[in-house]
Amino acid sequence: MNPMFYFLLGLTATLASTVDAGGPVLDTDGDFILDGGSYYVLPIFSGGGLTLTPHGGNQCPLYIGQEYSDVNRGIPVIFSNCRSKFGFVLESVNLNIEMDVKATMCVESTYWWVSESDVAIKKFFVVAGPKPEPGEDSSKSFFHIKKTKYFRSGYTIAFCPNDYDCIDVGIFVDEYGVWHLALSPTPFPVMFVKATGTKTS
Repeated sequence: MNPMFYFLLGLTATLASTVDAGGPVLDTDGDFILDGGSYYVLPIFSGGGLTLTPHGGNQCPLYIGQEYSDVNRGIPVIFSNCRSKFGFVLESVNLNIEMDVKATMCVESTYWWVSESDVAIKKFFVVAGPKPEPGEDSSKSFFHIKKTKYFRSGYTIAFCPNDYDCIDVGIFVDEYGVWHLALSPTPFPVMFVKATGTKTS
């Protein structure tokens, strides 16, 4: 029998056994996003890719932000801890996101976490933090990728601490004019582009 038949059969079984999972997340080439692969997260609308930024005049910790320039792809990300048995990322399942950068001035890992609320402006920002470890409360590091019906190859990212109560990740511009990722009622539509060295599915 055609090997593709067995692959599709296994894929169907995996999706059926993963509660509320959607289909595979695709990059702009139409290839599956791989668990552990490196991808640029680029906006559907204006601005560049993602980066690490300070906040409030403090150099550390670093926050996840967006580049101003459309031509700057920024820093790619790595998706991990996805529950797919085939090694690719599924829509609407818990996963971790890490900035694919070797070192930072804050000498810390760059996994995405949602910070405590900024009391002054009542915002929950996405910050760089340690690798989530089994057994600890890592609910603040769980994100979902969701397909947007309005754009081809377009997705949104949501913070989902318990799999169901999801809040979109959007853009917030602080008093210094820095663009930050933060929880927002307005989503941030994005697309995923392979970074150098990422193999296709």
